[in-house]
Amino acid sequence: MSTSARQQITPELRRWIVEQAQAGHPAESVLRTMLASGWQEEVALDALETTLSGHLEQQARAQGLPPASAVPDAALAESPVTIDCGDCQVDVLQAMYNPRIVLFGNLLSAEECEQLIALARPRMARSLTVATRTGGEEVNDDRTSNGMFFQRGENALVQRIEARIGRLLNWPVENGEGLQVLQYRPGAEYKPHYDYFDPAEPGTPSILKRGGQRVGTLVMYLAEPAKGGGTTFPDIHLEVFPKRGHGVFFSYDRPHPSTRTLHGGAPVLAGEKWIATKWLRQGRFD
Repeated sequence: MSTSARQQITPELRRWIVEQAQAGHPAESVLRTMLASGWQEEVALDALETTLSGHLEQQARAQGLPPASAVPDAALAESPVTIDCGDCQVDVLQAMYNPRIVLFGNLLSAEECEQLIALARPRMARSLTVATRTGGEEVNDDRTSNGMFFQRGENALVQRIEARIGRLLNWPVENGEGLQVLQYRPGAEYKPHYDYFDPAEPGTPSILKRGGQRVGTLVMYLAEPAKGGGTTFPDIHLEVFPKRGHGVFFSYDRPHPSTRTLHGGAPVLAGEKWIATKWLRQGRFD
């Protein structure tokens, strides 16, 4: 691969980028190769973004998939070790391009974890799931945790965490659902599922009136169980262990299994797991 004097994005460059993606190379490594070959960073980023998004969308249309939407994401093009979130530096521990999964460290302090649990504990009840058949909520045997929701911006602690998430993932705070805190006792689990709302279900249109589709999920670990309780991604054979203060983020640009975002909470085997979950919508969630 060579560069021209004006560093134009040529058809040859686009073909090379597609070939790298088809070979399984993540976008971050392709960018590093381009920069090492003399491409200007601005040109390289533009070429990657337009080529990969166009390639993936073309493949999706050919398979009859729903159209893609914009998604939240951290600024990882330059492989940063940390991300400045205004009130703290969040560590970037691991990232995957497809599916987009990012593991963050020190997203929450120990004090913030303890405060969230203390505020949530008196309000805990059996967790519900969204019933896409009706647009309401229901008890689901697949989810055996206890939980509660904070209203968006309900108190100073929630406001601070929501602002941090907005900066971390480059997504408007108002596009987030309320922060949900969940408690998993021994034996509790959440079997593998998708977080987007199934377009084929009759209740989905009424759900989408409040902010559109879900496009991203951030799971933050507040307390570690002694054993078990990992966040699993069966399609890619990945398990994230629940380390207090860490968070795992994943996005899904279309409501379809092709996003490979099937995930679940493995059974807690000993101790208790507490998490805070933030779901992000396409638009303002009211």
